[in-house]
Amino acid sequence: MTEGAVPEHAEPILRLRGIGRRFGGLHAVRDVDLDVAHGERRAILGPNGAGKTTLFNVISGDFPPSSGTIEFQGEEITTLAPAARAKLGMGRTYQKSRLFLGLSVEDNLYLAVLGVQKGHLRPVRLRRRDGELRERARELARTVGLEGREKTLVGSLSHGEQRQLEVGMARAVNPTLMMLDEPASGLSRGERVALTDLLLQLDPSITLILIEHDMDVALRVAERVTMMHDGRVIVEGTPDEIRANQTVHDLYLGRGNRNDG
Repeated sequence: MTEGAVPEHAEPILRLRGIGRRFGGLHAVRDVDLDVAHGERRAILGPNGAGKTTLFNVISGDFPPSSGTIEFQGEEITTLAPAARAKLGMGRTYQKSRLFLGLSVEDNLYLAVLGVQKGHLRPVRLRRRDGELRERARELARTVGLEGREKTLVGSLSHGEQRQLEVGMARAVNPTLMMLDEPASGLSRGERVALTDLLLQLDPSITLILIEHDMDVALRVAERVTMMHDGRVIVEGTPDEIRANQTVHDLYLGRGNRNDG
């Protein structure tokens, strides 16, 4: 077996059983079962209001589930805080950018790296340790196509470059699982192509789950697709099976939806 390869019959890296999330009387997510294999590229698709982002928020710990259990790398994490999940190797981006626009690319990546370090609330900066973290930030900038832009203020980056930076910040936790929420949203055609290429070049040992309305991006990147509607999983399959599925065409592909629910 090559280094970094996953045993053929390994347990899934992520396992959801009976996951639900209510907001008062609204059932945003209902009884979701989901298995994602190590190193898999999974897309979660669905029309507006399908519950995709809510499901992401439950997986990452931003919302506690109203029912069900979550296992990550064989460990139950249902009640674990988001920061603890990040330290276990779970990284994510959000629909709306959570960047420090007044800081540089390097500073944003440095803070992302610092956030998962033990003792990161230290009152005195240790120069050698700080240098290591800075080098890690510059390395991340290179891996997401921002080499030479390290000192650029994030507010002056293009929208596509900001999305690349968000991928870099998600990678700062050395993730074994990375979740991207509509990474191609608002990008130009050229920026979407560049982002797709970036995702295709990710380390194959990193498991990737993405929510994406751009079908060209989602179905090019994904190996397997989960289709949601009204908070439930209704179809799963390969990209070719999803393209050929009439239910998917009726509920999603024919509608031209652009916003998530």
